[in-house]
Amino acid sequence: MSGSALVLGAAGGIGAALVAALGAEARWRRVIGLSRRGDPVVDITDEASLAAAAAWLDAEAPDLALVVVATGFLHAGRFQPEKAMRQLDPGHMAQSFAVNAIGPALAMKHLLPRLRRDAPAVFAALSARVGSIGDNRLGGWWSYRASKAALNQLVRTAAVELRRSNPGAAVVAIHPGTVDSGLSSPFSKAGLEVQPPAEAARRILDVLAGPLESGGFYDHKGQPVPW
Repeated sequence: MSGSALVLGAAGGIGAALVAALGAEARWRRVIGLSRRGDPVVDITDEASLAAAAAWLDAEAPDLALVVVATGFLHAGRFQPEKAMRQLDPGHMAQSFAVNAIGPALAMKHLLPRLRRDAPAVFAALSARVGSIGDNRLGGWWSYRASKAALNQLVRTAAVELRRSNPGAAVVAIHPGTVDSGLSSPFSKAGLEVQPPAEAARRILDVLAGPLESGGFYDHKGQPVPW
C-alpha cells in the first residue's frame, strides 16, 4: 500500500500512536492526522467540519489509500459506563451514539467516495469487542455496547455499497484491545492484556495490511470477532 494515510482522532492516545507509526513507514507519500486540535479542525460530531476537511483533502491527499477513524467515547465527567439499566441516561446514550456511530458514519459519507480507485484502499473504524452481540455474556455498559454495535452494522452496510462503487477498497471494524489510554485505562483490571498505545497502533496496522474481507470485524490480532 502507498499513497496518503489519514487518521481521524489524531489527538487521542491510539490516534497519536497511529500517526507516529504510519510516519515511521516509508511507504506513505503523506501521513495526515486530524482532530479537534488540528488544522483543519475536525470534530467527528460536526458534519460541516468533516465536509470541509474532505474538500481540503481533495488537494492535499488525492491518493487517499488509508483512513482510520480512531475516535471514541466511553466516559466523561458524570457519565460512566452503566452497570445496570437503572443508570441509563439519555444524554449519555446520545453522546455515545454521536461519537461512536453517527460520527464514523458521517466520516464514511464524506471520505469513502474519496478513496483512491487505481489501487487498493482501506477505511477502518475502531470498534470494540463489547459491541459484539454474539459475544455479550456480561451485560452492562449499555450505551457503549449499543453504539459500537451500531458502528459495526454501519461498517457492514458501507461495505455493501462500496463493493459496487469501488471494489478495490475495503471498509472494516477493528477491536484494538485494551489500551493504556484515557478511554480505557480507568477500567483496566488485573489479568487483562493492556497494551501501550504504540504497540496497539502497530498491531492495528499489521491487521490493516491484510488480507481483509470488506465488511469484516477483526480484533488486534487479525481474528474475526462475532457480530
